[in-house]
Amino acid sequence: MRGIINLSIVQLLCAYFFILLVLGLVRYKGINREKDILISCFRMTIQLSLVGYILIYIFDNPFPFITLVIILVMEIFSIYTIIKRLKHKVSREFKNIIALSVLLGTTTCLFYFLFIVIRIKPWYDPQYFIPISGMLLGNSMTAIALGANNLLEQMNSKRDFIEGALILGATPKEASKEIVGSSFDSALTPTINSMLGMGIVFLPGMMTGQILSGTSPVTAISYQIAVMLGILGSVSLSSFIIIEFGYRTFFNDKAQLK
Repeated sequence: MRGIINLSIVQLLCAYFFILLVLGLVRYKGINREKDILISCFRMTIQLSLVGYILIYIFDNPFPFITLVIILVMEIFSIYTIIKRLKHKVSREFKNIIALSVLLGTTTCLFYFLFIVIRIKPWYDPQYFIPISGMLLGNSMTAIALGANNLLEQMNSKRDFIEGALILGATPKEASKEIVGSSFDSALTPTINSMLGMGIVFLPGMMTGQILSGTSPVTAISYQIAVMLGILGSVSLSSFIIIEFGYRTFFNDKAQLK
């Protein structure tokens, strides 16, 4: 296998041509997004550069406490990001369920994946722990936000339908069944669609990165399949928790809409 081609500063700067392309296109279409594009590009460059140097230190000096702290920070940031992306105001109880769905859904699948599937040694090896945590968290965060927003939107827009069902004798679970199912489906759809096109329409980032680094395509494919299944599990469990327990926050102890 050929080794990886290291990028020089000049080669990296050449890649910023794509920013000029995007700026030209949005200006041509009259879309006022130049500032957002430049800020996002600047932040991406700074953040990834800092993370790169931090990871070099962490990989060279593995320590269980540091690994766990990093994962905890990632979890907290994910929870905060999801809450900020909600389109409706929610109760503290709903926010707590979001936190539960992130923490329980992602960590359960993460530890199973690392300890049962990959079987890393030592158990806190940051080279595996951190990147895989990021992939599971990133996908679960998107799914939870989609599912939660769909749930909130429908619980508010279909309030009359739910109240009518309750009056006719339906339980909160029965009255919300269609909404809960639709919300869970919306949370899973992006991940399922991604899996459908994987390998034919596009090559996933992790697999591409391993191949570029000189890893055998067969090994890269094995890892990618395992990781995608882990992501699917994390997305499913996290989405199930937020939707299954989230809809209940709209009802009081007397099975009435709040």
